[in-house]
Amino acid sequence: MSTLAMSGCGPAQADNGLTWYINPDAGGQAAIAQKCSEESGGRYSIETSLLPSDAASQREQLARRLAAGDTSLDIMSLDPPFIPELAEPGFLAPVPEELAESASENVVEGALAGATWKDELVTVPFWANTQILWYRKSVAEAAGLDMTKPVTWDQIMEAAKSQEKALGVQGAQAESMTVWVNALVESAGGSIIVDPEATADTIELGLDSEAGAEAARVISTIGKDGLGGPGLPTQDENGSLIAFQGDSGSFMVNYPFVWPATTAAVEAGTLDQEVLDDLGWGIFPRMTEDQESAPPLGGINLGVGAESDNPELAYEAIECIVAVENQSEYFVTNGNPPSNTEAYEDPRIEESFPMAETIRDSLQLAAPRPQTPFYNEVSTGIQQTWAPPAAVDPESTPGSSSTFITSVLRGEQLL
Repeated sequence: MSTLAMSGCGPAQADNGLTWYINPDAGGQAAIAQKCSEESGGRYSIETSLLPSDAASQREQLARRLAAGDTSLDIMSLDPPFIPELAEPGFLAPVPEELAESASENVVEGALAGATWKDELVTVPFWANTQILWYRKSVAEAAGLDMTKPVTWDQIMEAAKSQEKALGVQGAQAESMTVWVNALVESAGGSIIVDPEATADTIELGLDSEAGAEAARVISTIGKDGLGGPGLPTQDENGSLIAFQGDSGSFMVNYPFVWPATTAAVEAGTLDQEVLDDLGWGIFPRMTEDQESAPPLGGINLGVGAESDNPELAYEAIECIVAVENQSEYFVTNGNPPSNTEAYEDPRIEESFPMAETIRDSLQLAAPRPQTPFYNEVSTGIQQTWAPPAAVDPESTPGSSSTFITSVLRGEQLL
């Protein structure tokens, strides 16, 4: 793999050579790159170059190189929240009209929303991710919950409390906190940003609202009542999974990696089979019984740098990369769910992920994190004001966080 550099010179390549900057995975993107290169019959050859492991560092490196006019940024694996920041200044090459049309067919609503800026598809959905509700069947049954129906946050909080168990949530001061806050606000019918296309000096936040107060109530209750366990203030996705697999596990919101991680632990002998047998799943909890939830949206979209030497070939390669069969294969081998609903029809998927239908349904409901060129400031501001959970106050946190973030965007305060 080539290393990223801050000059306009990327990895050396032939006239029809393409560089695909990928996020770390289990080798699936490199395998697709080789497959598409071979299938192109020599029209192009894709070389992969590895980005940093965390999304914030990926954003920083790509944004700097795009701003510098780097011509090697042919194909980029992009985290949806950072796409408006790259699209607004014209750093992304326009998606060809025919590809935009074909790449939107049978694609889950959440992934399309995350690939769009100003009502235009500016990147191509590749794989999508979402959190679902995982639960221990024994705990749900003991608490008297009917898990064949949607459940609310109040219901699972009460169930965990009555059974003296812990809820699996991510309470760390990290991107996962923004994910959680956004999902709760959206599920309550609100939005963190009222007008995503507003400028920094006119942007209006929707945190100081009834939806924001309800989100704060849930987070505060879990924190102050100790429902998230003692490790909640530093707990990320892996930490909440480990706790959920223990004796205190009850309900957990987390990504599909939970299933392969749990089955692998059983096969390795580090986890009892009865834990796997006790595992159930459903859609992300609702805020109210009569309103569908808006689960978190993650995943990767593919973009082309505006200064790429080969934008036409790059989009031709992207069309191959996101083919239904490649999305299916990527899910089975790397555990990353397809954005295209047709890919879920591959029988291997249900064998590997028996909750695949729930994942697909969740992606249809999923809401992206705030779509704004100022996402970094908004997300960091939320992390600094909504963590730790026990310090969140439904009466003051939504307003104070909104004031703080607005002041940062106006240049009146620093993060």
